[in-house]
Amino acid sequence: MLLTVNVTFGVVLAVLLVVAATVAAVAHLGRAREIAVAGVRAAVQLAAVSLAIGWVVRSVPLLLAFLLLMYAVAVRTAGRRITGNRTWWWAGLPIAAGVVPVVAALLLTGLVPLKGIALIPVAGILIGGALTVTVLAGRRALDELALRRGEVEAGMALGLLDRDARLEVARSPASDALLPGLDQTRTVGLVTLPGAFVGMLLGGASPVLAGAVQLFVLVALMAVQAVSVSVVLELVARGRLYRDPA
Repeated sequence: MLLTVNVTFGVVLAVLLVVAATVAAVAHLGRAREIAVAGVRAAVQLAAVSLAIGWVVRSVPLLLAFLLLMYAVAVRTAGRRITGNRTWWWAGLPIAAGVVPVVAALLLTGLVPLKGIALIPVAGILIGGALTVTVLAGRRALDELALRRGEVEAGMALGLLDRDARLEVARSPASDALLPGLDQTRTVGLVTLPGAFVGMLLGGASPVLAGAVQLFVLVALMAVQAVSVSVVLELVARGRLYRDPA
């Protein structure tokens, strides 16, 4: 076992969460409460999932319902991180555009069977990756458009379409959302040993098989994230996803 779940585990976990929130508060990062709430939510949600996962993996309808729940939560989280107005639901498009084709391809080729024990972790990793880059790309694009509004207007004055003028300003900042995934892939095995690799090793798989699965996950994740960033950038450029004027 990697960890022993006992009283000591709970105490150390609580101390780490308090340290994280306290450091954020002392440094005036403005996220202390969010850190504390996120930690408590994670504990409650993982406890609930751990209890429910046994039923979910035995039934295809329950499996599909669980996947839809994962997607819905990701959309809500990403949308509200990007904007506070009614356009938040557009965040569902880049997440779906990235994840659905990849998951469909994995199922159709038989690389991942339609079984909860295999599909839930793979889909979870891909949805989580799409969520992260959608938030980062959306926020960076909208921040840059607000900061460089004059450049957008100048481009339009020179004859560029609204979409093209916004793309010129927002494309590079939005693409920075891909950097964490790229760095993770570049340094895998040298700096980090990701969860899929470690999990398979602990489950008794050979190092070669664990490495192959981790490589597969990383490459699939890059494909998902590239699509998600491209779609959210297009939504911002077309004015579908925006923020209300301050």
